[in-house]
Amino acid sequence: MKKKEIQALVSLLEDDDPEVYKHVESKLFDLGEEVVPYLEEKWENTLNMNFQSKIEDVIHLILFRKLQDALENWRDKNSEDLLELVWLVATYQYPDLSLEEVKKEIDQLYYGVWSQFKDDLAPMDQVKILNHVLFTQEKFRANTKNFHNPANSMVNRVLETRRGNPLTLSCIYLLISQRLEIPVFGVNLPNLFVLTYKEKDYQFYINAFNKGIIFTKEEIDQYLDQLNITPSDIFYEPCDNLDIAKRMFRNLMVAFKKTGEKEKEMEIELLLNIFL
Repeated sequence: MKKKEIQALVSLLEDDDPEVYKHVESKLFDLGEEVVPYLEEKWENTLNMNFQSKIEDVIHLILFRKLQDALENWRDKNSEDLLELVWLVATYQYPDLSLEEVKKEIDQLYYGVWSQFKDDLAPMDQVKILNHVLFTQEKFRANTKNFHNPANSMVNRVLETRRGNPLTLSCIYLLISQRLEIPVFGVNLPNLFVLTYKEKDYQFYINAFNKGIIFTKEEIDQYLDQLNITPSDIFYEPCDNLDIAKRMFRNLMVAFKKTGEKEKEMEIELLLNIFL
């Protein structure tokens, strides 16, 4: 569609007739992301708040569809790429966030750890260096005061504030571990996402939500016993990125439920369903 035709279509959003609006909204939605710059330009050049609200709604619909498509593509083709997943999740709230921005922040953390690594470090020493850089030097912490804040699931906000939930802090830890080529993986415990260092017959666990504290399988046994939960292999062994995606969207559903944002809660459920 030509520029003038798109501009004319965007202008029709201002029409007060609900049928006209519904038709125009549907047409713009079908055109997809190419119309977003025209919508943004129109938003900037009007003082009509009702018109601005209509434009915002259409932009959100278009970008939400784009996110759904991107997550489906990640699920089918790129599920080994954890960085892309955490970035895509963050674009729900921050659609202008670029993958390069997130990658740059992770790279800086990686170099901070890598510069302190030496050849032939023992596993415990590798983890101690990771913990020192992330939790002492960079001051990453659990956001216990505002645990259910949706920002805790947004990697860009966690990188900015140095506060997050167990899953997002663990994902940052995992991304750096992957770059260092050390065998650290995620573990899906009930109510708590943790990490495991697993190599052949050697294994221990790491809690990124508690400054990287190291613990054992026996302590997981005790934790499950306190919760009156029957032990299962999934509570001890590495999970994959699809499991991380499911947990991340479930976390967000709970967060938006806590904040009373019903529409966002329903949208996140649609995103979660991509992985079910």
